[in-house]
Amino acid sequence: MKKRNYWLAGASAILALSLTACGNENKESSTSEGQAKTEQSDSNKEAKANNESKTQTITYLGKKYELPTKTDRIVAASLESMEDAAVLGVKPVGVLEVGGSIPEYLKRDLDDASLIGNKMEPNNEAIVKLKPDVILGSSKFQESVASNLNKIQTMIPYSHLSENWEENLRLLGKLSNKESEADKVISDYQKDAKDATDKLGGKLKNKDVLVLRIRQGSLAIYSKDVYLNSVLYEDLGLKVPAIVEETEAQAELSLEALANANPDYIFLQFESSENPDNAKALDETLNNPIFKSVKAAKANHVFVNAIDPLAQGGTAWSKVRFLDAAVDNLSK
Repeated sequence: MKKRNYWLAGASAILALSLTACGNENKESSTSEGQAKTEQSDSNKEAKANNESKTQTITYLGKKYELPTKTDRIVAASLESMEDAAVLGVKPVGVLEVGGSIPEYLKRDLDDASLIGNKMEPNNEAIVKLKPDVILGSSKFQESVASNLNKIQTMIPYSHLSENWEENLRLLGKLSNKESEADKVISDYQKDAKDATDKLGGKLKNKDVLVLRIRQGSLAIYSKDVYLNSVLYEDLGLKVPAIVEETEAQAELSLEALANANPDYIFLQFESSENPDNAKALDETLNNPIFKSVKAAKANHVFVNAIDPLAQGGTAWSKVRFLDAAVDNLSK
């Protein structure tokens, strides 16, 4: 009887030990699974954080663009962004060509960049090879051109309008870590424009000043906030001539209409590459009897290429230089 009791006691002890071991094993298994899940969750969070840290969202003119966090490799696929790059000392990896090379007026500042084609339709293959972090295109691009560039990398349509010159410069400043430089260019220009207005005083109060451009052999005129006009009518506060008020964006101007407007001063821009079929268009215009009958021509107040004729007008580069040229010539 004692032996049987001993056996039962031993069996009970073994069963108890077995259940305890099983419980511990289940507990350890549960702990391991929980730990694995925690580690996986942490890993997922870390991966997500790393992925998020590799991109940034830029807001420009009310629209958001997703870009890499670092935008060291900038392709300037517009003359506007090229001019701003020259002002800020930014070195794009790719720029547009005019006549097979970097435009002469920007060559010194951008001479290390690769050529990526012309302003109407940049070369996609050339841009792909540069592995850009961002492409600064043009708001004038056709939809097909913009779509193809966005397949390579995010393309921001850099504005060609003068009214957006500050937003343009600040965008490039942010992309190139030159935000303080951009702010200084803007504040310096605003001060210079005020000083220039004070310098000119009321001398031009009742005078008409026009900016004209010869394109495809014909005279072109612009609305008050397009091309270089914003410097005259907004920054210097000059009277907006009636013929400018009537113009939407860019329009062809006949010599007869010019004679009827009869301005006191004319800034005339001519670039040979914009007049491939009429290289003598400038001389023909200046020597035309109708043009010579205008008050500006009679008074020797026609200023040809006061700044580089390829200058886009609505950029910091163009505005800074044209402000100086305008004050210098209008003070005579």
